[in-house]
Amino acid sequence: MLSGRRLDLLDPSPMDIEIEDIAHGLARVARWNGQTLGEHAFSVAQHSVVVEEICAHIDPTLDPKWRLAALLHDASEYVIGDMISPFKAALGYDYRLFEDRLESAIHIRFGLPARTPVAVKKLIKVADRACAFFEATQLAGFGRDEALALFDAPPDGYILHIDPLPAALAQVRYVERFHLLSEAAGFGAKTHAHDTE
Repeated sequence: MLSGRRLDLLDPSPMDIEIEDIAHGLARVARWNGQTLGEHAFSVAQHSVVVEEICAHIDPTLDPKWRLAALLHDASEYVIGDMISPFKAALGYDYRLFEDRLESAIHIRFGLPARTPVAVKKLIKVADRACAFFEATQLAGFGRDEALALFDAPPDGYILHIDPLPAALAQVRYVERFHLLSEAAGFGAKTHAHDTE
């Protein structure tokens, strides 16, 4: 990692995970494998910020720690990339186990439970699919009906116009959102690179 950390992908340690590495990687990973309109790719970092926002729109009382979990829902992709769902399914159980292990280490590093509660996971999935609807129709060339057949309709009252950001700006916004949510959740002391557990 650019921070100097060395992450063992088969046995990831929470102590080798830094938010700056996550943000840097996610800001440079393109959703839809880069097959989108516009000068810039729509990054996983920018997508993650939108998903957290949609979660808060659906449930305005959502605890900040679960909003943080929503922001981090794709954090493992900073080292494994954004693999499309059909390919993940084709790879099978071993891939899911690998991804889950990395996600658990990320959660522990930032003060979250290793496993997200089922109800929160479902909410994040709904928001993730709603964001995918906007991406599909605004960036990836899908018609509305086709996108509705594949993804969830946006929640009532939520409107999004996507303007894909340059990687550097997407990275900054992701880190800013992370720190805001971490502080709100009371996890601020665990988020800095120089801290130790």
